[in-house]
Amino acid sequence: MIGLLRGRIADKQLNTLIVDVQGVGYQVHVPLSTFYDAGDIGTEITLRIHTHVREDALLLYGFLTELERQLFEKLIGINGIGPKLAIAVLSGMDPRELMTSVQRGDVARLTGIPGVGKKTSERIVLELRDRLAQLPGSTPADAAPSNGADRVRSDLLSALQNLGYHRPQAEKAIDATLQNMSSPTFEHALKAALRELMR
Repeated sequence: MIGLLRGRIADKQLNTLIVDVQGVGYQVHVPLSTFYDAGDIGTEITLRIHTHVREDALLLYGFLTELERQLFEKLIGINGIGPKLAIAVLSGMDPRELMTSVQRGDVARLTGIPGVGKKTSERIVLELRDRLAQLPGSTPADAAPSNGADRVRSDLLSALQNLGYHRPQAEKAIDATLQNMSSPTFEHALKAALRELMR
């Protein structure tokens, strides 16, 4: 089994990297967080790998952080969730946000991820909650963002991603918006962020 790849990015397509390791190109499926943070073609990269073996294929799933890899493996351990849907979940939410949503039982937030229905969200909350305690950096279920601005920021990021904006693009607009607001409300901040994105 392949557990780690270190090489050069030979090609990038959405959710897929080709990693050149000493002349051998490995096709690795990745969540959007890893895709956007991986760098450009030619960049050196190290990926934590989950090797998924099927009767007709051997597929590699790669992650920049060990936490993402462990969350992926916890997700595919849930009945009815395969690797493709697990990648969609990790593409739709930051790992820490996913852990917080599961611990709070925030089914609505999980359902906001494209491809994740209510029943799947409920299953994720039910089955993943107990397993999260085994992961590094897991927080108590009643943990809350440190202040209102953190909550607004989290809600803005979720809303913009649901509108189709890529995470780095959305985060940049949110940063520019919130630095000019002392006590932002979600509605005002969202309008301002959308104006920022349209510049």
